[in-house]
Amino acid sequence: MSTPTPPSVHNRANPFKARLTANYSLSGEGSNKDTRHFVVHLGESGIKYVPGDSLGVVPRNFPKGVDELLTYLRLDPATTVEQPTGAVAVRDVLIHQHILNRVSKKFVKAVLERLPEGSKKTSLAEIVGNEEAFDDYVFTRDYTDVLIEYPVQFAAAEFLPLANKIAPRLYSIASSPKAHPGEVHLTVAVVKYHTHGREKMGIASGYLAHGQDLNKDEIPVYIQPTKHFHMPPPDAPMIMVGPGTGIAPFRAFLEEREIDGAKGKNWLFFGDQKRASDFLYEAQFTDLQRKGILTKLDTAFSRDQAEKIYVQNRMQENGAELWKWLQEGAYFYVCGDAKRMAKDVHQMLITIAQEHGGLSPEAAKEYIEVTFAKTEKRYLKDVY
Repeated sequence: MSTPTPPSVHNRANPFKARLTANYSLSGEGSNKDTRHFVVHLGESGIKYVPGDSLGVVPRNFPKGVDELLTYLRLDPATTVEQPTGAVAVRDVLIHQHILNRVSKKFVKAVLERLPEGSKKTSLAEIVGNEEAFDDYVFTRDYTDVLIEYPVQFAAAEFLPLANKIAPRLYSIASSPKAHPGEVHLTVAVVKYHTHGREKMGIASGYLAHGQDLNKDEIPVYIQPTKHFHMPPPDAPMIMVGPGTGIAPFRAFLEEREIDGAKGKNWLFFGDQKRASDFLYEAQFTDLQRKGILTKLDTAFSRDQAEKIYVQNRMQENGAELWKWLQEGAYFYVCGDAKRMAKDVHQMLITIAQEHGGLSPEAAKEYIEVTFAKTEKRYLKDVY
C-alpha cells in the first residue's frame, strides 16, 4: 500500500501560490463538454503527494463579473472595507473572498426587506415563503440576476456578510509524482450554463479554464491527503471504474504502477458520451495496454448507439471474469458521480455477487457492503 502523504507547511489555512503551466481541452470536436487537462507546477513548495490524494484549489471570481455586480449594487469599486490586514477595496474583496456565482438565501431575504410595498415585494415574498420554490430560485441565479429583477441598494459593509465565503474546491489528482516530479495534473469538466439571459461558469472550473494566465505564481493550492483511497499492494489486481472526470485518479494509479514495475493486473472501465470526442487520455491508455500494464480496458460510450450503455452494463457483460478477479484478491475502485453512477455500480457489484458467486440477495449485499468493503477494505470510493 502507498505510504500516507507527509504533512506540509502548505494547507487550507496556508495555501501555496502555484503556477498553471498547461491548460488544454481533452474534448474532441463535436463534444457536448469542455473537459480540460491542467498542469499545476509546485515550484519550490516542497509539497508532496501520492496517487489518491486531492488538490485543494482556492478559486477567484472574474473581475468583469465583479464589476457588473458593483454596478447593480451601486457601489464604487474603490470603496474600502476593513479586513484583518487593513483597509481593502471592495472590488478586491469580492474577487478573492466571496462566492458570487450563486446567490445566498440571506441576501434574497435582505432584498425582500428593502423592497417597497407592491407587486414585486409580493411575488418575492411568495418565493421566499415556499421552501422548494426558494431552493429552485437560488439554484439558477447569482446576485446580479436578483438585483436586475429587484433593484435595491446596499452599502459595502451591508452586502459582504450576506455573501458566502469562497471555499476551496477539491480535485482528484490525475498524475503520479514519480512520472511528473514537481507537478500536479488535474482533469476538470468546465461548468458553463446560461440562465436568466446571462452566461455563467462554475467558480473553480471557470477560474482554472479562463481566469488564470499561464506561468504566474497565483493559484492558491494545497494537498488534501486521502484517508482511504490508496493504491493496493503492488502484486494485487486492481479494478478501476472511472467514467468522465472520474478517470483522474486512475491515470495516476496506472502511471505509478508503470514506474514501480508493479506486477498486479489492472482493469479499467471508462465511460463517457461519444468515443470520437470524449475518450479522455485515449492515446495514453492504448499505450499502457500495448505495454501490458493495462491488462483490460472496457469502455462505455452512452450516445454511440440507440440504447445508452454505461460502465455498469460493461461490468455485467464481464461479470464472470470480474467475480473471478475479486476472488483472486482484486481491489475495486470507483471514482466520480455519487448521485447516480456510484449507486448503479454498487448495485451491479451486488448483482454480480448473486449471478456469479451464487449468493442470495441478502448474502450478496452483506458480502459487498460488509466483508468486501469494511472487513477486507478492498472496495474503495472517491465519489462526489
